Amino acid sequence: MRIGIIIPAHNEGPHLAQCLDSFVNQTIKPDELIVVDDNSSDDTHQIAVEYSQKNLWIKVVKRKSSDAHIPGTKVVQAFNYGLEQLSETDLIGKFDADIVLPANYFETMVQHFQANWKLGMCGGLLHVKKNNHWEYENIADKSHIRGPIKLYHKTCFAKIEGLRSGVGWDTVDVLLAKFHDFETYVDPSLHVKHLRPTGMGYSLKKAHAKGEAFYRMRYGIALSKIAAFKMALNAKSPKLYFQIIWGYFKTLRQGTPRFVTSEEGAFIRKYRWKRIFSKLFKA
Repeated sequence: MRIGIIIPAHNEGPHLAQCLDSFVNQTIKPDELIVVDDNSSDDTHQIAVEYSQKNLWIKVVKRKSSDAHIPGTKVVQAFNYGLEQLSETDLIGKFDADIVLPANYFETMVQHFQANWKLGMCGGLLHVKKNNHWEYENIADKSHIRGPIKLYHKTCFAKIEGLRSGVGWDTVDVLLAKFHDFETYVDPSLHVKHLRPTGMGYSLKKAHAKGEAFYRMRYGIALSKIAAFKMALNAKSPKLYFQIIWGYFKTLRQGTPRFVTSEEGAFIRKYRWKRIFSKLFKA
């Protein structure tokens, strides 16, 4: 199976060499890896070029974009820029520049995709360093394929019509894969080091963006309130709940386009409620 990887990178100089080393040292290497230098002002481009000169399957492209941080949008736009230049491939990967893969990562991924023709997405588990030990980054369910290590089968990627631009892109892709009857799988044996832990702090803009994502995924107000409450509880910030819900209603008033159709939205709500009830009864 041909493997094509895209790594959007904005000022990733401190981590990029370690990241690319882990790709170079794979037992089965990607057929093509495109590093998208997204308007970096550090040595990101230079590091990527050095690796491309030694490894012909690594390519580097520059993208000019705004310096503004646009949650969920900037990274997807950079990914799509790289996607336009990616050769025909069976597996499409969107990986971050601050991760380190175990050496057997892609060998194991290929085995999973070859063994299950319904598998649409696959990944490992992200770990962060705490007190000199690598521990699971416990900000998502272990069954969820995280944004920094997304690997799609091309058929699934085509069915979900690629990645949505905005906060929530790495949730709606999984939900749409399930809508189209694909399976997703996280291999717990594949421990991926996350060199820069996901920020837990929520700015007002980021909180509002979460509410916007719930609206665009057609969660409905009840599911949105549950999701917002869970986030506020994990962040130990009651104020966060109201900020997220404000973002939901603000987006509703603006009539922002949805990520999904009415039919897809109905499936997503049914799937989410089923997951909630299964956890309640299990508890």
